[in-house]
Amino acid sequence: MSAIQARGPLHRMSLTTPTEFWNDSCSVEELGYAIENGATGGTSNPIIVGQVLKKSLDVWRPRVVELFARNPEATEEFVAWKIIEEISVRASTLLKPLFDSSKGKKGRLSIQTNPRYFRDAKTMVEQALHFHGLYPNNNIKLPVTKEGVQAVEELTYRGVSVNGTVSFTVPQVLAVGAAVERGLARREKEGKDISTMSPVCTMMIGRLDDWLKKVAEKKGVITDPGYLEWAGVAAMKKAYRIYRQRGYRTRLLNAAYRNHMHWSEFIGGEISMTIPYDWQVRFNASDVEVKSRIDDPVDPKIIAELERKFPEFRRAYDENGLAPDEFESYGATRRTLRSFIAGYEDLLKMIRDIMIPDPDIKGE
Repeated sequence: MSAIQARGPLHRMSLTTPTEFWNDSCSVEELGYAIENGATGGTSNPIIVGQVLKKSLDVWRPRVVELFARNPEATEEFVAWKIIEEISVRASTLLKPLFDSSKGKKGRLSIQTNPRYFRDAKTMVEQALHFHGLYPNNNIKLPVTKEGVQAVEELTYRGVSVNGTVSFTVPQVLAVGAAVERGLARREKEGKDISTMSPVCTMMIGRLDDWLKKVAEKKGVITDPGYLEWAGVAAMKKAYRIYRQRGYRTRLLNAAYRNHMHWSEFIGGEISMTIPYDWQVRFNASDVEVKSRIDDPVDPKIIAELERKFPEFRRAYDENGLAPDEFESYGATRRTLRSFIAGYEDLLKMIRDIMIPDPDIKGE
Protein backbone atom coordinates (compact mmCIF):
# COMPACT_ATOMS: atom_id res chain seq x y z
CA MET A 1 0.00 0.00 0.00
CA SER A 2 1.24 3.47 -0.84
CA ALA A 3 2.09 5.74 2.08
CA ILE A 4 -0.64 8.02 0.76
CA GLN A 5 -3.95 7.37 2.50
CA ALA A 6 -6.55 6.09 0.05
CA ARG A 7 -9.68 8.22 -0.15
CA GLY A 8 -11.87 5.27 -1.16
CA PRO A 9 -11.99 2.11 -3.28
CA LEU A 10 -11.23 3.81 -6.61
CA HIS A 11 -8.32 5.74 -5.14
CA ARG A 12 -7.07 2.55 -3.46
CA MET A 13 -7.18 0.78 -6.82
CA SER A 14 -5.16 3.57 -8.44
CA LEU A 15 -2.55 3.45 -5.66
CA THR A 16 -2.12 -0.31 -5.42
CA THR A 17 -2.70 -1.72 -8.91
CA PRO A 18 -1.75 -0.86 -12.52
CA THR A 19 -5.44 -0.35 -13.30
CA GLU A 20 -6.42 3.22 -14.19
CA PHE A 21 -9.80 4.88 -14.47
CA TRP A 22 -11.13 7.87 -16.38
CA ASN A 23 -14.11 10.10 -15.80
CA ASP A 24 -16.81 9.27 -18.34
CA SER A 25 -17.61 12.93 -18.89
CA CYS A 26 -16.01 16.29 -19.65
CA SER A 27 -17.95 18.02 -16.86
CA VAL A 28 -15.37 20.03 -14.93
CA GLU A 29 -17.12 19.36 -11.62
CA GLU A 30 -17.35 15.61 -12.16
CA LEU A 31 -13.81 15.45 -13.54
CA GLY A 32 -12.52 17.25 -10.46
CA TYR A 33 -14.09 14.62 -8.21
CA ALA A 34 -12.62 11.83 -10.32
CA ILE A 35 -9.11 13.29 -10.28
CA GLU A 36 -9.26 13.63 -6.48
CA ASN A 37 -10.00 9.90 -6.41
CA GLY A 38 -7.17 8.91 -8.72
CA ALA A 39 -8.57 9.33 -12.25
CA THR A 40 -6.02 9.66 -15.04
CA GLY A 41 -8.23 10.72 -17.95
CA GLY A 42 -11.61 11.90 -19.16
CA THR A 43 -13.81 11.71 -22.22
CA SER A 44 -16.38 13.56 -24.26
CA ASN A 45 -18.73 12.96 -27.14
CA PRO A 46 -21.73 14.91 -28.49
CA ILE A 47 -24.12 13.18 -26.05
CA ILE A 48 -21.88 13.96 -23.08
CA VAL A 49 -21.45 17.57 -24.21
CA GLY A 50 -25.23 17.82 -24.57
CA GLN A 51 -25.62 16.65 -20.97
CA VAL A 52 -23.04 19.17 -19.75
CA LEU A 53 -24.71 21.93 -21.76
CA LYS A 54 -28.17 21.09 -20.41
CA LYS A 55 -26.92 21.14 -16.79
CA SER A 56 -25.01 24.42 -17.31
CA LEU A 57 -27.15 26.15 -19.92
CA ASP A 58 -27.14 29.41 -17.97
CA VAL A 59 -23.33 29.40 -18.16
CA TRP A 60 -23.03 28.47 -21.83
CA ARG A 61 -26.06 30.25 -23.33
CA PRO A 62 -24.26 33.65 -23.51
CA ARG A 63 -21.38 31.98 -25.36
CA VAL A 64 -23.76 30.37 -27.86
CA VAL A 65 -25.44 33.75 -28.44
CA GLU A 66 -22.03 35.37 -28.88
CA LEU A 67 -20.92 32.80 -31.45
CA PHE A 68 -24.04 33.39 -33.54
CA ALA A 69 -23.60 37.17 -33.25
CA ARG A 70 -19.96 37.06 -34.32
CA ASN A 71 -20.61 34.65 -37.20
CA PRO A 72 -23.66 35.88 -39.13
CA GLU A 73 -23.60 32.90 -41.49
CA ALA A 74 -23.14 30.32 -38.72
CA THR A 75 -25.33 27.22 -38.65
CA GLU A 76 -26.29 25.31 -35.52
CA GLU A 77 -23.69 22.69 -36.51
CA PHE A 78 -20.92 25.27 -36.65
CA VAL A 79 -21.82 26.58 -33.19
CA ALA A 80 -22.36 23.10 -31.75
CA TRP A 81 -18.84 22.03 -32.69
CA LYS A 82 -17.38 25.24 -31.30
CA ILE A 83 -19.11 24.47 -27.98
CA ILE A 84 -17.97 20.81 -28.09
CA GLU A 85 -14.41 21.99 -28.63
CA GLU A 86 -14.50 24.67 -25.94
CA ILE A 87 -16.01 22.38 -23.30
CA SER A 88 -13.43 19.69 -24.14
CA VAL A 89 -10.50 22.14 -24.07
CA ARG A 90 -11.67 23.51 -20.72
CA ALA A 91 -11.84 20.02 -19.21
CA SER A 92 -8.45 19.06 -20.67
CA THR A 93 -6.69 21.70 -18.58
CA LEU A 94 -7.50 19.78 -15.38
CA LEU A 95 -5.60 16.77 -16.73
CA LYS A 96 -2.70 18.66 -18.30
CA PRO A 97 -0.39 18.48 -15.22
CA LEU A 98 -0.67 14.68 -15.18
CA PHE A 99 -0.11 14.58 -18.96
CA ASP A 100 3.08 16.58 -18.53
CA SER A 101 4.42 14.60 -15.59
CA SER A 102 3.75 11.24 -17.32
CA LYS A 103 5.23 12.43 -20.64
CA GLY A 104 1.97 11.87 -22.46
CA LYS A 105 1.09 8.44 -21.10
CA LYS A 106 -1.68 9.70 -18.80
CA GLY A 107 -3.85 12.76 -18.38
CA ARG A 108 -5.69 12.74 -21.71
CA LEU A 109 -9.18 13.99 -22.56
CA SER A 110 -10.84 12.17 -25.44
CA ILE A 111 -12.88 14.02 -28.05
CA GLN A 112 -15.05 12.21 -30.59
CA THR A 113 -15.47 12.73 -34.31
CA ASN A 114 -18.92 13.43 -35.73
CA PRO A 115 -20.91 10.16 -35.39
CA ARG A 116 -22.41 10.77 -38.82
CA TYR A 117 -18.99 10.14 -40.42
CA PHE A 118 -18.83 6.45 -39.48
CA ARG A 119 -18.57 5.42 -43.17
CA ASP A 120 -16.13 8.15 -44.24
CA ALA A 121 -12.51 7.47 -43.26
CA LYS A 122 -11.16 10.54 -45.06
CA THR A 123 -13.50 12.97 -43.29
CA MET A 124 -12.89 11.30 -39.92
CA VAL A 125 -9.15 11.76 -40.43
CA GLU A 126 -9.58 15.42 -41.39
CA GLN A 127 -11.73 16.20 -38.36
CA ALA A 128 -9.42 14.23 -36.06
CA LEU A 129 -6.38 16.18 -37.25
CA HIS A 130 -8.26 19.41 -36.50
CA PHE A 131 -9.06 18.17 -32.99
CA HIS A 132 -5.45 17.09 -32.52
CA GLY A 133 -4.40 20.73 -32.81
CA LEU A 134 -6.86 22.03 -30.23
CA TYR A 135 -5.04 20.90 -27.08
CA PRO A 136 -1.99 18.71 -26.48
CA ASN A 137 -3.41 16.03 -24.17
CA ASN A 138 -5.98 14.60 -26.57
CA ASN A 139 -7.17 11.17 -27.62
CA ILE A 140 -9.33 11.18 -30.72
CA LYS A 141 -12.30 8.83 -30.62
CA LEU A 142 -13.30 7.03 -33.80
CA PRO A 143 -16.03 4.40 -34.28
CA VAL A 144 -14.78 0.87 -34.92
CA THR A 145 -16.41 0.38 -38.29
CA LYS A 146 -14.34 -0.82 -41.24
CA GLU A 147 -13.71 2.81 -42.22
CA GLY A 148 -12.99 3.77 -38.62
CA VAL A 149 -10.25 1.13 -38.44
CA GLN A 150 -8.72 2.60 -41.60
CA ALA A 151 -8.75 6.03 -39.96
CA VAL A 152 -7.15 4.59 -36.81
CA GLU A 153 -4.15 3.34 -38.77
CA GLU A 154 -3.69 6.56 -40.74
CA LEU A 155 -4.02 8.80 -37.68
CA THR A 156 -1.60 6.66 -35.69
CA TYR A 157 0.90 6.99 -38.51
CA ARG A 158 0.43 10.77 -38.34
CA GLY A 159 1.23 10.80 -34.62
CA VAL A 160 -2.31 11.07 -33.24
CA SER A 161 -3.22 9.06 -30.14
CA VAL A 162 -6.51 7.38 -30.99
CA ASN A 163 -9.36 5.91 -28.98
CA GLY A 164 -11.42 3.27 -30.79
CA THR A 165 -15.06 3.49 -29.67
CA VAL A 166 -18.46 2.09 -30.66
CA SER A 167 -16.88 -1.34 -30.16
CA PHE A 168 -18.29 -4.27 -28.24
CA THR A 169 -16.62 -7.37 -29.58
CA VAL A 170 -13.30 -9.18 -29.53
CA PRO A 171 -12.90 -8.90 -33.34
CA GLN A 172 -13.38 -5.13 -33.21
CA VAL A 173 -10.81 -4.43 -30.51
CA LEU A 174 -8.33 -6.80 -32.14
CA ALA A 175 -8.77 -4.92 -35.41
CA VAL A 176 -7.94 -1.67 -33.62
CA GLY A 177 -4.89 -3.18 -31.92
CA ALA A 178 -3.57 -4.45 -35.25
CA ALA A 179 -4.28 -1.13 -37.02
CA VAL A 180 -2.41 0.81 -34.35
CA GLU A 181 0.56 -1.55 -34.70
CA ARG A 182 0.61 -0.95 -38.45
CA GLY A 183 0.50 2.80 -37.94
CA LEU A 184 3.25 2.72 -35.30
CA ALA A 185 5.41 0.49 -37.50
CA ARG A 186 5.12 2.97 -40.37
CA ARG A 187 6.20 5.81 -38.08
CA GLU A 188 9.10 3.82 -36.65
CA LYS A 189 10.29 2.84 -40.12
CA GLU A 190 10.54 6.54 -40.97
CA GLY A 191 12.30 7.36 -37.71
CA LYS A 192 9.36 9.32 -36.29
CA ASP A 193 8.84 9.59 -32.54
CA ILE A 194 6.20 7.45 -30.82
CA SER A 195 7.42 7.86 -27.23
CA THR A 196 4.61 10.15 -26.09
CA MET A 197 1.77 8.42 -27.93
CA SER A 198 -0.90 6.67 -25.88
CA PRO A 199 -3.50 4.83 -28.01
CA VAL A 200 -6.48 3.17 -26.35
CA CYS A 201 -9.41 1.06 -27.51
CA THR A 202 -12.75 1.08 -25.75
CA MET A 203 -14.91 -2.00 -25.33
CA MET A 204 -18.45 -0.97 -24.37
CA ILE A 205 -19.12 -4.09 -22.33
CA GLY A 206 -22.42 -3.00 -20.84
CA ARG A 207 -23.81 -2.34 -24.30
CA LEU A 208 -22.92 -5.90 -25.31
CA ASP A 209 -24.92 -7.11 -22.30
CA ASP A 210 -27.78 -4.81 -23.31
CA TRP A 211 -27.82 -6.21 -26.85
CA LEU A 212 -27.92 -9.83 -25.72
CA LYS A 213 -30.76 -9.03 -23.33
CA LYS A 214 -32.63 -7.44 -26.22
CA VAL A 215 -31.96 -10.52 -28.37
CA ALA A 216 -33.25 -12.77 -25.58
CA GLU A 217 -36.41 -10.67 -25.34
CA LYS A 218 -37.01 -10.56 -29.10
CA LYS A 219 -36.36 -14.27 -29.68
CA GLY A 220 -37.82 -15.60 -26.46
CA VAL A 221 -34.55 -17.15 -25.30
CA ILE A 222 -34.59 -18.41 -21.70
CA THR A 223 -31.35 -18.52 -19.73
CA ASP A 224 -30.21 -17.78 -16.22
CA PRO A 225 -30.62 -13.97 -16.16
CA GLY A 226 -27.38 -13.64 -14.22
CA TYR A 227 -25.48 -15.14 -17.14
CA LEU A 228 -26.27 -12.13 -19.30
CA GLU A 229 -24.41 -9.92 -16.81
CA TRP A 230 -21.19 -11.78 -17.67
CA ALA A 231 -21.14 -11.49 -21.47
CA GLY A 232 -19.23 -8.20 -21.65
CA VAL A 233 -16.89 -9.27 -18.84
CA ALA A 234 -16.04 -12.49 -20.68
CA ALA A 235 -15.41 -10.70 -23.99
CA MET A 236 -13.23 -8.03 -22.38
CA LYS A 237 -11.15 -10.56 -20.45
CA LYS A 238 -10.57 -12.59 -23.60
CA ALA A 239 -9.55 -9.50 -25.55
CA TYR A 240 -7.17 -8.51 -22.75
CA ARG A 241 -5.50 -11.94 -22.83
CA ILE A 242 -5.02 -11.75 -26.59
CA TYR A 243 -3.68 -8.20 -26.42
CA ARG A 244 -1.03 -9.34 -23.95
CA GLN A 245 -0.15 -12.41 -26.02
CA ARG A 246 0.29 -10.31 -29.16
CA GLY A 247 2.09 -7.46 -27.43
CA TYR A 248 -0.29 -4.78 -28.71
CA ARG A 249 0.75 -1.34 -27.54
CA THR A 250 -2.84 -0.11 -27.36
CA ARG A 251 -4.36 0.03 -23.89
CA LEU A 252 -7.80 -1.51 -23.53
CA LEU A 253 -10.47 0.60 -21.84
CA ASN A 254 -13.86 -0.64 -20.72
CA ALA A 255 -17.05 1.42 -20.74
CA ALA A 256 -20.85 1.34 -20.37
CA TYR A 257 -21.31 0.37 -16.73
CA ARG A 258 -24.29 -1.73 -15.69
CA ASN A 259 -23.06 -3.52 -12.53
CA HIS A 260 -20.06 -3.54 -10.19
CA MET A 261 -18.42 -6.43 -12.07
CA HIS A 262 -17.70 -4.02 -14.91
CA TRP A 263 -15.28 -2.46 -12.42
CA SER A 264 -14.34 -5.17 -9.95
CA GLU A 265 -13.61 -7.97 -12.44
CA PHE A 266 -10.90 -5.89 -14.15
CA ILE A 267 -8.99 -4.67 -11.12
CA GLY A 268 -5.34 -5.59 -11.47
CA GLY A 269 -5.20 -5.36 -15.26
CA GLU A 270 -3.06 -2.94 -17.20
CA ILE A 271 -6.22 -1.36 -18.55
CA SER A 272 -8.26 1.79 -18.12
CA MET A 273 -11.91 2.15 -17.19
CA THR A 274 -14.11 5.07 -18.19
CA ILE A 275 -16.55 5.29 -15.30
CA PRO A 276 -19.58 7.63 -15.12
CA TYR A 277 -19.65 9.95 -12.12
CA ASP A 278 -22.71 8.30 -10.53
CA TRP A 279 -21.01 4.88 -10.67
CA GLN A 280 -17.84 6.34 -9.18
CA VAL A 281 -19.85 7.57 -6.20
CA ARG A 282 -21.52 4.16 -5.83
CA PHE A 283 -18.22 2.27 -6.05
CA ASN A 284 -16.61 4.58 -3.50
CA ALA A 285 -19.49 3.94 -1.11
CA SER A 286 -19.41 0.17 -1.64
CA ASP A 287 -17.83 -2.65 0.35
CA VAL A 288 -16.47 -4.40 -2.75
CA GLU A 289 -12.95 -5.53 -1.95
CA VAL A 290 -10.22 -3.94 -4.05
CA LYS A 291 -8.21 -6.94 -5.17
CA SER A 292 -6.89 -8.27 -8.47
CA ARG A 293 -9.49 -10.25 -10.42
CA ILE A 294 -8.32 -9.63 -13.97
CA ASP A 295 -6.97 -13.18 -14.34
CA ASP A 296 -9.98 -14.85 -12.68
CA PRO A 297 -11.74 -16.76 -15.49
CA VAL A 298 -15.44 -16.42 -16.16
CA ASP A 299 -17.19 -19.68 -15.32
CA PRO A 300 -16.87 -21.89 -18.44
CA LYS A 301 -20.45 -23.05 -17.86
CA ILE A 302 -21.67 -19.47 -18.38
CA ILE A 303 -19.63 -19.01 -21.55
CA ALA A 304 -20.78 -22.36 -22.94
CA GLU A 305 -24.44 -21.54 -22.42
CA LEU A 306 -24.10 -18.07 -23.91
CA GLU A 307 -22.34 -19.53 -26.95
CA ARG A 308 -24.97 -22.25 -27.31
CA LYS A 309 -28.02 -20.01 -27.02
CA PHE A 310 -26.80 -16.72 -28.48
CA PRO A 311 -25.15 -16.62 -31.93
CA GLU A 312 -24.69 -12.89 -31.28
CA PHE A 313 -22.48 -13.75 -28.31
CA ARG A 314 -20.45 -16.20 -30.38
CA ARG A 315 -19.85 -13.46 -32.94
CA ALA A 316 -18.69 -11.12 -30.19
CA TYR A 317 -16.55 -13.63 -28.28
CA ASP A 318 -14.86 -15.52 -31.13
CA GLU A 319 -11.83 -13.57 -32.33
CA ASN A 320 -12.90 -14.40 -35.92
CA GLY A 321 -16.62 -13.94 -35.27
CA LEU A 322 -16.94 -10.75 -37.30
CA ALA A 323 -15.16 -9.50 -40.40
CA PRO A 324 -14.47 -5.74 -40.67
CA ASP A 325 -17.26 -5.48 -43.27
CA GLU A 326 -19.66 -6.75 -40.58
CA PHE A 327 -18.69 -4.38 -37.77
CA GLU A 328 -21.22 -1.78 -38.86
CA SER A 329 -24.10 -4.26 -39.09
CA TYR A 330 -23.60 -5.90 -35.67
CA GLY A 331 -26.64 -5.20 -33.52
CA ALA A 332 -24.88 -3.37 -30.69
CA THR A 333 -23.05 -1.22 -33.23
CA ARG A 334 -26.26 -0.23 -35.00
CA ARG A 335 -28.00 0.56 -31.72
CA THR A 336 -25.10 2.70 -30.50
CA LEU A 337 -24.56 4.55 -33.76
CA ARG A 338 -28.26 5.41 -33.79
CA SER A 339 -28.03 6.55 -30.17
CA PHE A 340 -24.95 8.68 -30.80
CA ILE A 341 -26.42 10.28 -33.90
CA ALA A 342 -29.70 10.96 -32.07
CA GLY A 343 -27.73 12.51 -29.19
CA TYR A 344 -25.88 14.70 -31.66
CA GLU A 345 -29.20 15.81 -33.17
CA ASP A 346 -30.49 16.61 -29.66
CA LEU A 347 -27.43 18.81 -29.13
CA LEU A 348 -28.13 20.57 -32.42
CA LYS A 349 -31.72 21.17 -31.30
CA MET A 350 -30.53 22.79 -28.06
CA ILE A 351 -28.30 25.10 -30.07
CA ARG A 352 -31.09 25.79 -32.58
CA ASP A 353 -33.52 26.70 -29.79
CA ILE A 354 -31.10 29.41 -28.69
CA MET A 355 -30.52 30.53 -32.28
CA ILE A 356 -34.24 30.62 -33.13
CA PRO A 357 -36.24 30.87 -29.87
CA ASP A 358 -39.74 29.39 -30.05
CA PRO A 359 -42.19 32.34 -30.17
CA ASP A 360 -44.97 30.18 -28.73
CA ILE A 361 -43.16 29.74 -25.42
CA LYS A 362 -44.64 31.91 -22.66
CA GLY A 363 -42.71 35.12 -22.29
CA GLU A 364 -41.55 35.28 -25.92
